[in-house]
Amino acid sequence: MSVLRRTKGALAVIVLAASGLVLSQPEAQALENGLLRTPPMGFNNWNSTHCRAEFDEAMIKGIADIFVSKGLKEAGYTYVNIDDCWALPSRDSAGDLVPDPARFPHGIKALADYVHSKGLKFGIYTSAGTKTCNKAGFPGALGHEQQDANRFASWGVDYLKYDNCNNQGVDAQQRYKAMRDALAKSGRPIAYSICEWGQNQPWTWAAPVGNLWRTTGDISDKWSSMIGKAQANRGLAKYAGPGHWNDPDMLEVGNGGMTATEYRTHFSLWAMMAAPLLIGSDLRKASDDSFAILKNADVIALDQDPLGKQATVLRADGGLVVYSKVLANGDRAVALSNETTTTATITTTAAATGIGAAPSYTLKDLWSKAIRTTSGTISASVPEHATVLYRVSSGGVRYEAESASLSAGGTVDSNHAGFSGTGFANGANAVGSYVEWRVTGPASALTFGYANGTSAARPVDVAIDGAVVATGVAFPPTGAWTTWSTVPKPLSLTAGPHTVRLRATTADGPANLDYLDVSP
Repeated sequence: MSVLRRTKGALAVIVLAASGLVLSQPEAQALENGLLRTPPMGFNNWNSTHCRAEFDEAMIKGIADIFVSKGLKEAGYTYVNIDDCWALPSRDSAGDLVPDPARFPHGIKALADYVHSKGLKFGIYTSAGTKTCNKAGFPGALGHEQQDANRFASWGVDYLKYDNCNNQGVDAQQRYKAMRDALAKSGRPIAYSICEWGQNQPWTWAAPVGNLWRTTGDISDKWSSMIGKAQANRGLAKYAGPGHWNDPDMLEVGNGGMTATEYRTHFSLWAMMAAPLLIGSDLRKASDDSFAILKNADVIALDQDPLGKQATVLRADGGLVVYSKVLANGDRAVALSNETTTTATITTTAAATGIGAAPSYTLKDLWSKAIRTTSGTISASVPEHATVLYRVSSGGVRYEAESASLSAGGTVDSNHAGFSGTGFANGANAVGSYVEWRVTGPASALTFGYANGTSAARPVDVAIDGAVVATGVAFPPTGAWTTWSTVPKPLSLTAGPHTVRLRATTADGPANLDYLDVSP
């Protein structure tokens, strides 16, 4: 929830993000509270009920029941979150928040216990101000951070949405860090959602503060609002990753203001952007079509991919947009999105996604489920406001770092999140330090997954069966040790067994190596 006023500066930031032209910033270290290693999936009542009387204990219990009975829990939806208007307008004599007894006659702890009994998690709302956003003026947490965090923990809260209203002009970072620290001292792991509306560019400072941060104002149930939020969020991919996510606001799927095609685009783009999938419709009234969209396992898998990469924009031209998302197993997800009001053909290539060279690729349409092959062209006729969503695979074989041999001093580690498999190869910091795989050909290309959290490239020589075939191959900085990228090389292997060795040519040793993909 947010107020409508925005400063000119905030609007300028949103325009920059929509264009994909975000000023370079050093990547912040993530908040390492162990939570939300993939984007949160769940429910929040605000979009469907606001502060109306229908928002009450019976509704929230009913949503938890539907999560189980309709297969949403099985699909990955976990959090059942309540928004504003749950409290009385005044604190009690001890200064504690008091649940509204008319809405929640059994209190918040009993409601959280009920949600937990279904194998789900419970979330709550307040604001980083003296009051929350609703005009009734419910108490906010500014100046009561530790008291309220302890109260939430005692109730069994698992997730906090922390809004920005009535903030009295106190610095945003100061306010949101205060609640971060209070939650950490509460004795309970509580996922932390910063709802700052993007006013102070939270993507540049919030990674060590919260698990997710709003990049936009409030969404509404219409095409122009939804696609505007996608445009504002899509240029911020470099700031997202496991435990720290860009949040373009909740899902409107099922609320009735858009067509089924537009809702599929909504769900597709949120999944591509590794955005939270928080259902904002009253599931007691949702149609079968809405449930089908929300439960599409192939699309959810993109959002929940453990690599945690937000899609980047390969091309945006006249409302025709191509998104590409790197997936943990080496596949790519490609969205061909038509923001215009006429059908258009949208085209890209496998090479543009960086998947690596291969004689052919498999394309799976994640909505129609049709599967076809291509030599490289990825193209579709896309109706107005529609999105065609493909999973692209090269049919190659992945060799994880934990299967490789390392020179003396090298180790297989797992202390930096986002890797494929169970670990990554951390080679010794020395000239000649190497990582070597035993692989099977034939192959036309090799693709190395890696991370380099330093400011300098880490070059290697590549040897096949003991013979150097490429010298000084650069593994450029990725911005952080938790940010993973790829280096593809068009190198051929004949049929049969081979060794592939990467040998460091500087005293820094090789980059952290995650896997080797061998493409036919």
